[in-house]
Amino acid sequence: MAYYHKVEISGINTATLPTLNGAQAKQLFLQYRDGDEAAREKLIEGNLRLVLSIIKRFENRNENLDDLFQVGVVGLIKAIDNFDVDMNVMPSTYCCPMIIGEIRRYLRDNNSIRVSRSLRDTAYKALQVKERLIAEKEKEPSIAEIAKELGMPRESVVLALDAIQDPISLFEPVYNDGGDTLYVMDQVSDGTTGDKVWLENLSLGEALEHLSEREKKIVSLRFFEGKTQTEVSTEIGISQAQVSRLEKSALKQMRKYV
Repeated sequence: MAYYHKVEISGINTATLPTLNGAQAKQLFLQYRDGDEAAREKLIEGNLRLVLSIIKRFENRNENLDDLFQVGVVGLIKAIDNFDVDMNVMPSTYCCPMIIGEIRRYLRDNNSIRVSRSLRDTAYKALQVKERLIAEKEKEPSIAEIAKELGMPRESVVLALDAIQDPISLFEPVYNDGGDTLYVMDQVSDGTTGDKVWLENLSLGEALEHLSEREKKIVSLRFFEGKTQTEVSTEIGISQAQVSRLEKSALKQMRKYV
């Protein structure tokens, strides 16, 4: 069994960790904003499973997962302390990039390849500006925007960010389920594996939780299985017009959370 599946990590029994839905998290954030420190502790504890799910993405780095978990928790705490409950964004959607960023900083700082101090400082400043712009504009900034904020040439920012990227072999295995091994080279041109897509999928999953069981079924059949409204109406036993109406209602509801 993989190491990250063990019941205890960093002294925490992962089998008993609580979880929070979006509404519960927002309520706790409101309480924390009003000075309730107990709400902060509940937010941290209620998002530890999120940290666990994120560190699984780094399991092939030959890093101690206890260490990565602790670093991820630091990122989680920073996200909780800086989250603006008035932003129209789900808490977990905001926390994920912060946790990932903290882990990546840790991995860069422990990288055996030496990068000049000036390049490293420029890169860290660029990453700080990037995180600030994401929080302000709720979208990924371009290199040009980051360079403008730093008052530096675009080429200097690109060079600095490239310098701190971890080298990786194209033949490094990334997945093996007992059959054919999947290597990095198999995913080089795959635009569906980036952080943005991963976060979008997370946001989509949260949005689905706000639908009724029938609406979930319709969305699943229509957009995940590719069935027509007529086929859906036959499968669930209602008219095509009802399917159309429920589908529109479901999509309208989901847009509030995606």
